[in-house]
Amino acid sequence: MRTASGATLDLGRMTLLLLLLGVSWYFWDSPVLWPLKLLVVMMHESGHALATLLVGGSVDRIHLAANESGACLSRLPPGVFNQVVVYSAGYVGSAVAGSLLMLATFRFHARRWVLGAAGVWLAVMGFFYAGDGFTLMFCLGTAVVMALGARFLPDGLVDAVNLFLAAFTALYVLFDLRDDLWNSAVRAHSDAALLAELTWVPSIIWAAVWSLLSVALLGLFAYWSLHARPRSGVQMPPVPRARRA
Repeated sequence: MRTASGATLDLGRMTLLLLLLGVSWYFWDSPVLWPLKLLVVMMHESGHALATLLVGGSVDRIHLAANESGACLSRLPPGVFNQVVVYSAGYVGSAVAGSLLMLATFRFHARRWVLGAAGVWLAVMGFFYAGDGFTLMFCLGTAVVMALGARFLPDGLVDAVNLFLAAFTALYVLFDLRDDLWNSAVRAHSDAALLAELTWVPSIIWAAVWSLLSVALLGLFAYWSLHARPRSGVQMPPVPRARRA
């Protein structure tokens, strides 16, 4: 399949992404994946925090829990629009993070930059916003692991880690939407319920809007990520060096 710009579908990338999604799904309940689940929860809470700062508010603290729950406690300036933006930034923010991770990994081969940037992000969130010892230890400990990986792992292993993180994040976002927003008992205590009280728009409508937007973002970025760019310009053959007499 070729796009208007001439990019073609990379079947190798698509096969690898599907394989990693399958591995993530198969081992979903394995305790080995627990730190990665907490990582995506941190993406969710970071979305709330970033949106809070963008609308002129302030973030007091962020909490993570071992049961994969989280909370972002912040102060918002008055206004319904500000609250809609901040409450929506959790689930949609996770989808944006997963989409950008996928694009940086598959399309731009950022390699060590992906792990390095993730480590810096976690360190900043831990130092400035961690509201308890568990959150602080998780953020700083994971940041150190990522920094060491970015520095010392061979290129091939860095690529493998990045690809798995991208696939796992995308899968977790979809599961999170399903479990939190389409389960009526859970949705009653979710960000969608908070917005329903604020705007009188039913929580199921917010769930539908966030789900559609998140799935659309993941689908669009996956499409971009799985299409390789054609090489620009004409490739000239190498000019042989003149032999010395």
